Amino acid sequence: MKPFKHYDVNTIDEAVSALQNFAGKAKIIAGGTDIVGMFKDEVFAERPEALVNIKTIPNLDYIKEEDGMLKIGPLALLEDIAHDELVKSKYTALAEAARRTASPHIREMGTISGNICQQCRCWYFRSPNNRFNCIRKGGEDCYAEEGENRYHSIFGNVKDCLAVNPSDTAPALIALGAKVKTSKRVLEIADFYEKEEPKKTTVLDEDEIVVEIQVPQPAANSKSKFEKFAIRKSIDFPIVNCASQVELDGDTVKNARVCLNAVFANPYVAQKAAEYVVGKTLDEETVTAAADLALEDAKPLAKNAYKITIAKALIKRTLLACK
Repeated sequence: MKPFKHYDVNTIDEAVSALQNFAGKAKIIAGGTDIVGMFKDEVFAERPEALVNIKTIPNLDYIKEEDGMLKIGPLALLEDIAHDELVKSKYTALAEAARRTASPHIREMGTISGNICQQCRCWYFRSPNNRFNCIRKGGEDCYAEEGENRYHSIFGNVKDCLAVNPSDTAPALIALGAKVKTSKRVLEIADFYEKEEPKKTTVLDEDEIVVEIQVPQPAANSKSKFEKFAIRKSIDFPIVNCASQVELDGDTVKNARVCLNAVFANPYVAQKAAEYVVGKTLDEETVTAAADLALEDAKPLAKNAYKITIAKALIKRTLLACK
């Protein structure tokens, strides 16, 4: 591993200042479960010169209800979120998503901000020593298009990149209507992800940091659910995951949100499915039709059409769990 500079900071302002001083050539480190591996494998096309450690900033690991919302500090550990009684009881999909992320040891290191900001897991992008200078690194080719694409996008590309977003907590936060507060602004989490530039996962500027996640308190008679399909129950990133939140009026759906992930470059909001179930009862026929609508625009690659079947099943399961 090549040498780099490492800075411990004590405030958000110090962290922002350090990022500005390196003019795009520094990266934030918190739990380190993603960035350290990328450094060791020399994944970056242009190696960052420094890591700015925000784990040394005090009091950023809170989980609390305040001002009519759940507030989560950027350094809150995934394991703590998974077992927090408030989150489990009222924001169920988020607790389930955190609990299904990676392994217990990784959850005890990994933070919520790191999980929503993590880079894609495409094996061409992650290949050690920058073996494949792909589009996401500024190259000209997406090697997955004609290569090994069993885990790649089933909804097309972003500027020819077919990598998928691997976060487990992101779809749960989208289903729950969360916002991300940064050092510059407040964003709906669905707008937090980059839609045009394949080299970026999020819309964060080079000197911008996540400072809080805000989740509105669910309406009365609301339920949420998260489901994940992976090769193994622990450690693995999702083949497909899904989160839904449903507000009921009696047995009838009043409002709904459905979000898939690991199927596109960004978390994929299944708007057609959510709109379809409104005004209906959640039964097998309704959720099957909703799932079919959600996947009608899918554009599978040569080796990943199977993900459509999985995605439909997870939409059905999460919706039925919200009855």
